[in-house]
Amino acid sequence: MDSATVRNLLVRGMLAGLAAGLLALVVAYFLGEPRVDEAIAFEEAHAHEHGGEELVSRTMQSTAGLSTGVLVYGVAFGGIAALAYCFALGRIGRFGPRSSALLLSTAGLLAVYVVPFLKYPANPPAVGDPDTLNERTTLYFLMVVLSGLLAVGTVILGKRLAPRLGNWNATLSAGAFFVLVVGLAYAVLPSYNMVPEGFPATLLWQYRLAALAIQVTLWTAYGLVFGYLAERVLAPRTAAAPPKGATAVAH
Repeated sequence: MDSATVRNLLVRGMLAGLAAGLLALVVAYFLGEPRVDEAIAFEEAHAHEHGGEELVSRTMQSTAGLSTGVLVYGVAFGGIAALAYCFALGRIGRFGPRSSALLLSTAGLLAVYVVPFLKYPANPPAVGDPDTLNERTTLYFLMVVLSGLLAVGTVILGKRLAPRLGNWNATLSAGAFFVLVVGLAYAVLPSYNMVPEGFPATLLWQYRLAALAIQVTLWTAYGLVFGYLAERVLAPRTAAAPPKGATAVAH
C-alpha cells in the first residue's frame, strides 16, 4: 500500500471517527448523562462535607464539555484505527474493504473495551475510593494493553496453526488461548468492589450499560462508515481493469 493510499485512508478514518463520535455523543447525552446526574445527586445527598464552588458548571460539563471530549476522542480514535486497518488489510484473511473494516472494529471493541470492561467496569460518581484512583486507572490501562497484545498474538497464532490444523481448528485453538490467558489475568489482577452503602444497584447497572452502549455505537458506526469510505479508495483499483472477455471499443 503506497503512502498516498495510506494518507487517504487516514483522512477518511478521521472523518469516520468524527461521524461515529457524533452518534456516540447522542447516546452519551441521552443515556449516560441522566445516570451521571442521578449519581451526583446521591453523592451530594450523602456527603459529609461540601466542597467549594465548582470551576465548571454541570450544564457546561454535560453539553460543551461532553461534545468536545467525545468528538476529539472520535477523530483521534478514527485516525489510529485507520492506521491499524492499513496494517491489517490483507493479513487477516481474504476480506473486502468493508468486511475488513467491520471485522477490525468488532475485534477492537472486544479486545480494547469489552475484555477490560468485564474486569474493571465503568463506575459513576460516588462509586470508588478516590485514594485508589491512580491504582485503578493503571490497572485498567494495563488490562487494555494486555488484551490488545493478546488479540494480535491470537491472530498470529491462528495463522501459524492453520497449515497444520486447518482454519477451523486453528481458529478454535487460538480463541481458547486468548480466553485462557485473559482468564488468568482476571484471576491474578486485583479487583475492586467499592460501591457505597445505599447506592442504587439499578442506577449502577444502568450506568454501566450506558457506558457499554456508547462504545458499541462508536465502534460499530466507525466500522460501517469507514468501510464504505475505504471501499471508495480501494475498490476502484480492482474495478479499473475491464472484465475478462470484454472487447475494447474504439472511439
